[in-house]
Amino acid sequence: MASNDFFERLRGPADDVWTTYVTHPFVTGLADGSLPPAAFRHYLGQDYLFLMHFARAHALAVYKSDTLADMRAGAAGIAAILDTEIDLHVGYCADWGLSQADMAALPEDPACVAYTRFVLDRGNAGDLLDLQVALAPCVVGYGEIGRRLAADPATKTDGNPYADWIAMYAGAEYQAVVTAARAHLDDLAVRRGGAARFDALADTFRAATRLEVGFWQMGLDHS
Repeated sequence: MASNDFFERLRGPADDVWTTYVTHPFVTGLADGSLPPAAFRHYLGQDYLFLMHFARAHALAVYKSDTLADMRAGAAGIAAILDTEIDLHVGYCADWGLSQADMAALPEDPACVAYTRFVLDRGNAGDLLDLQVALAPCVVGYGEIGRRLAADPATKTDGNPYADWIAMYAGAEYQAVVTAARAHLDDLAVRRGGAARFDALADTFRAATRLEVGFWQMGLDHS
């Protein structure tokens, strides 16, 4: 299943749900600053819980790896989340009145359960490619959203309480994460793919994207 851009091949059959994901009302509310603060705070708290499961997914990636390079990629993901991303998230959330203890004590929203357990299930039941395909809508999607909003002249910058969030995902550091994730996906597709697998992988990608839509909607439902 050789491909110069396997992510684009996966996105093709899911273009409708992908568009819903990256242009969701939650996202447009971030862009113009109209998103209710209560919706964003709920999202932030659940995103903390999501990060914990994201670290577990990278640990599963190490277990599912059969090359040293793949194991190192998974280990780097674990370290990035546990040693950097969670601390940054906690610091950011403090400005929104959420402490780490508050977030750790939150009940997990069904939308968070749905996506994180789907990812872990695909990784457990399948191989490393299945796992990375399930993760791709999150990793790549946030980069696309951040980049698009930052480049859009209609996006409000002055006085927008969500400007820092947009800048974070549009920034060079996160965009490098996206580039690396897409390259790894390409490599896995060459090594582990095959024409007979594509439909099932595309189904996983579409389902994961739909669950990301549900994650945005979860925030709006708590506004």
